[in-house]
Amino acid sequence: MSIKHATSGTAGTVQQHGLSEKGLKAGSVGLIGAVVIGVSCIAPAYTLTAALGPTVSEVGVHLPAIFLVGFIPMLLVALGYRELNNAMPDAGTSFTWASRAFGPWIGWMGGWGLIAATIIVLSNLAAVAVDFFYLMLAQIFNNPELGDLTKVLPLNIATTLVFIALACWISYRGMETTKTVQYVLVGFQLLVLGWFAIAAFSHVANGTAFDATAISPDWFNPFAVESFSAFAAGVSLSIFIYWGWDVTLTMNEETRNPEKTPGRAATVTVLVIVIIYMTVALATLAFAGVGEEGLGAGNPENQGSIFAVLAGPVMGPFAILMSLAILSSSAASLQSTFVSPARTLLSMGHYRALPAKFGTISPSYKSPSFATIASAAAAAGFYVITRTLSENALWDTITALGMMICFYYGITALACVWFFRAQAFRGAHSFFFKFLAPLLGGVILLVMFVKTAYDSMDPEYGSGSSIGGLGLVFILGMGVILLGVVLMLVMAKLRPEFFRGQVLSRGRQLEN
Repeated sequence: MSIKHATSGTAGTVQQHGLSEKGLKAGSVGLIGAVVIGVSCIAPAYTLTAALGPTVSEVGVHLPAIFLVGFIPMLLVALGYRELNNAMPDAGTSFTWASRAFGPWIGWMGGWGLIAATIIVLSNLAAVAVDFFYLMLAQIFNNPELGDLTKVLPLNIATTLVFIALACWISYRGMETTKTVQYVLVGFQLLVLGWFAIAAFSHVANGTAFDATAISPDWFNPFAVESFSAFAAGVSLSIFIYWGWDVTLTMNEETRNPEKTPGRAATVTVLVIVIIYMTVALATLAFAGVGEEGLGAGNPENQGSIFAVLAGPVMGPFAILMSLAILSSSAASLQSTFVSPARTLLSMGHYRALPAKFGTISPSYKSPSFATIASAAAAAGFYVITRTLSENALWDTITALGMMICFYYGITALACVWFFRAQAFRGAHSFFFKFLAPLLGGVILLVMFVKTAYDSMDPEYGSGSSIGGLGLVFILGMGVILLGVVLMLVMAKLRPEFFRGQVLSRGRQLEN
């Protein structure tokens, strides 16, 4: 039976063995709006300033090649997500699709991977927004001491909680409010990134660049990277910088043409992001080179925020716009990232995998009310606890994000392969989009999950902290996954009907 024949339930009800609507506001987002929210969630300005330096330190001028290699599994997985969405548009995405393909236990863990990753990154985005908020104040008032206020722990925590609360409030008001805010914030950061790239290339052309470096075809050759270890480290970083495009799928019940628009938006988002990344990366390398001194992109002192160092020399008196762009990027991503965990929690509550309270919809805004607030509370609690205990624990947990991203993306991609197994060889389209692309993408990401887990056992990985000889990144990453297992076992006792397959039964797509 086609899953499309089992999706006609009324809002707020669960069909036996099938999918049903949650009561979200249908038709509130179109293709352009979905792409804007997808780009916002990835946060290109913030991501680039944080990732360019560390990636250059691993692979040097082959940064463009690594960005392209990291793009490939993301595109392959996005194609698999598109096929799953075409067959079963459901706000639960990874949770729902993995449950339908592999059963409730793997489905629950797929949902947990998404929720855990997004909750952790929410706290990080809020923290980054706070850092750049005080940096912006320091630049506006020409008072460096204002920038240091972010180091005052009570003030830092209080400001971070305010940012989380504001983002939660906007998300609570539904997709139309979210979309309006995102058009402004995303448009501004893309304008500034374009300005930076054009200005950098102009400096190169005028002979005023710091270390003018001619773009070479060798930069795009991944096989020219010196070692596999450096290659793997670079790919791991590049996978992280593309993460977030799947937000376009989690709002599938709120988009126009829900079977087609979210999948198209995911593919377009990934393509738009790779163009942005390649343009800015080439501009940065051409202007600054990869040297380890001065403004060089390989200078360890520049790796915390490459744009904070280069914006002044490249953009002159307009450098403050870059600080504003990174602030708007992290703030925009903070707000749009709420979409994914809230709708996954909503679906898990709706399908009885979590307490029914999580399935509550706001009668005024048709948004996940309790799930949105719960996401904000979890992100706030995580930040307060980790930031108070140890700054290393906070940043090492963020480093461990790569494991969780590869974990739930890999599960979902392979769910596509398994769900459509009866169609895999029924034509070129089915073979490539429902079998080969998601299979390759899923295998690559699960291999990266194992590799990252193994590497992170080294105490020198991440901040260099360790417990009992094991790296803190490994302990935190695996600890979060094991926490999911514990919560799943608790839910299996409290909500047995889901885990018996009485709500979402396993199945496969039998029809073309």
